[in-house]
Amino acid sequence: MDQRPRLADVAARAGVSTASVSLVLRGAPGPSAETRERVLSAAAELAYRADRTASLLARRRRHLLGVMLDVRNPFHAELVEELHAEADKAGYEVVLSTLTRDRDEDRAVETLLDFRCEALILLGPDCSDAVLDRLAIQVPCVVIGRMVGDAEVDVVRPADDVGVDLALNHLIDLGHRQIAFVDGGRGAVAATRRRGYRRAMRGAGLRGEVIPGDHTEEGGVRAGRQLVTSGDLPTAVVASNDRLAVGLMDAFVRAGVEVPGDVSVVGYDDSTLARLAHIDLTSVNQDAPAQARNAVLAAVSRLDEDRTQRIETVLVPRLVVRGSTAPPNR
Repeated sequence: MDQRPRLADVAARAGVSTASVSLVLRGAPGPSAETRERVLSAAAELAYRADRTASLLARRRRHLLGVMLDVRNPFHAELVEELHAEADKAGYEVVLSTLTRDRDEDRAVETLLDFRCEALILLGPDCSDAVLDRLAIQVPCVVIGRMVGDAEVDVVRPADDVGVDLALNHLIDLGHRQIAFVDGGRGAVAATRRRGYRRAMRGAGLRGEVIPGDHTEEGGVRAGRQLVTSGDLPTAVVASNDRLAVGLMDAFVRAGVEVPGDVSVVGYDDSTLARLAHIDLTSVNQDAPAQARNAVLAAVSRLDEDRTQRIETVLVPRLVVRGSTAPPNR
């Protein structure tokens, strides 16, 4: 029976000391970028997994959960509020590290490792499964909001295909047949929703149109202007997220296009933006409290109960109907 790889085995494979391996796997400062790369590659090749129980007993417990979020995403803000509440119940504190225009995922994660967080909760990360797997060698990780392949991370996500189906079925039931989709740009979450739209439209026997977009209000404004000037305005539009939907509605209002009189609009996230009275956006709700609760439970069960088996929790979203959708008038 093969023995479990040890720290010394990783050190030998990487050609460094066991002390350097320990520093890298704990995310501690000191080793160079080249050393970190060699150690993580060696650990991945050997399928090395740190003994969490021993490592936590060997040092004073910090009870810190690191959370990476996009500061520009209002839904992430809601998730963080719920994560704080759930972490507090479990006896943990939350450390936040944000993505901004000039701050990418690598830097945000490095900050959380520098704070010696015991586990990481990553909100909608765009990094590859390989990167996630290598990060999980260092610290338990929970990914919220997207599908993950074989990486050894826990996952909590909504069934986005169901969410898109709910949005389209609502519009089809109202009588819409010309339904466009404003894309969320690059990233795993946006890609899943885009595929869901195309599949659902084919299933309904309808022709779809995907309008380029991103995750911002400005992207929605650009998409709205494109639709207005195209001369072939659809009767309904589904946006990949609420920020896009709000920008889209702004462009329509400025062009004299009434929502929902001329065009119905559906968003995704059911964020605080959607609930504002002057926006009143029909949107797909992902159940932020349940996502946060399951994510914290996953992290804590790794840390406190020595769970090693990967888990994935898929939550069924629901559609919240508001005033931005109505039957077509043409």
